[in-house]
Amino acid sequence: MTAPRPPGVHSGVIGLGVNIDHVATLRQARYRGQGPDAGEPDPARAIAVAERGGADCITIHLREDRRHITDRDAEVTRRLTRVKFNLEMGATDEMMGVAERLRPHMVTLVPEGRMEVTTEGGLNVDGQAHRMKEVVSRLRSARIMPSAFIDASLRQVEAAARAGFEACEIHTGPYAAAWTAAGGDLTRAPLIAALEEVALAGAEARAHGMRFHAGHAINYHNVQRIAALPGVAELHIGHAIISRALFTGLREAVADMKRLMIEAAE
Repeated sequence: MTAPRPPGVHSGVIGLGVNIDHVATLRQARYRGQGPDAGEPDPARAIAVAERGGADCITIHLREDRRHITDRDAEVTRRLTRVKFNLEMGATDEMMGVAERLRPHMVTLVPEGRMEVTTEGGLNVDGQAHRMKEVVSRLRSARIMPSAFIDASLRQVEAAARAGFEACEIHTGPYAAAWTAAGGDLTRAPLIAALEEVALAGAEARAHGMRFHAGHAINYHNVQRIAALPGVAELHIGHAIISRALFTGLREAVADMKRLMIEAAE
């Protein structure tokens, strides 16, 4: 069963998913452990502002240890979001129960590490094929679009297709690192290779009938090369947008990113 197209998803138009986790990170730096309603800033206040800035999707990552986004945040985000709601989570039984209760438009399965600050690599779909098929089947039965956050590996893309995922979010962290090392000089072989890996993985996802999403470490300097890749449907960006928002405000930060994406995709 294919999930219906959620709000904010339009064929042929690149979409921006804004991850608001780092609003919660700032709150938890001061108020961690003081109750579900304690402290500011409240991530819920970012939702409408991001949408007015042009966000097509709101993303949160509910982690096993609730280190930033809490269960209350997830419930409020589901209730308030007027565009697509994307829940990032690990493929655990607990998180599956949360997804089936909240019914987000999309679930993006990611690996988790207790000590990591942010997700540091792609999900090994190929190495846990049976489990992935079970989880994807449950998500599709709940009419939730299943997406996999994976490295730019053809083997992982093919495994995602076999598992029944409807979208692959290609991990752009290595591309972003190569961009920084090369100073954005696209004559540098490592940067060319990193960009080509993302492009090839995205093309393979589309060849298998899946949506091509991309994300991780994308910022205002490196976004346009990714946004210009053929067939990319969505970019998921958090840290860079929230960082700029400290100085410009969130609505303008979202609008600036969306403008760069659209210019590159035209």
